[in-house]
Amino acid sequence: MPPPVLSLLESRVLGVLIEKQHTVPDSYPLSLVALTSGCNQKSSRDPVIDVAETEVQAAIDSLKHALLVIETSGGRVMRYAHNFGRVFEVPPQSVALLAVLMLRGPQTAGELRLNCERLYRFGDISAVEAFLQELSQRASGALVVELPRQ
Repeated sequence: MPPPVLSLLESRVLGVLIEKQHTVPDSYPLSLVALTSGCNQKSSRDPVIDVAETEVQAAIDSLKHALLVIETSGGRVMRYAHNFGRVFEVPPQSVALLAVLMLRGPQTAGELRLNCERLYRFGDISAVEAFLQELSQRASGALVVELPRQ
């Protein structure tokens, strides 16, 4: 079965969950308010968007249906975590690359290596390229495609 096609907001929600798991582990899983704030963040995002909590909740519900987001209770509010690596059976390095692509859009292997630093530290560009190639040649469906040079 090929991977689902995600909307911009669904991919932003997943990207934020993956990013915040590594950058603010004390706050993870995220509340709806924190997740909305991460989606609307102005730095390290392309495109910059401005969405309401109701829109983020609708994206969460869609991602929960695809098992990509799981809901956890505890404390006073519901919290959300991603299930991306398990659903797509990809290693943490690939999850980091995909998160940065979801948050920042198309990039070169060199840009990905730099922008992934907080999520996963790649030794060199060839390592990034190897993971990208693996993601593009998956038997169950490509998760990335190489764009032609502009």
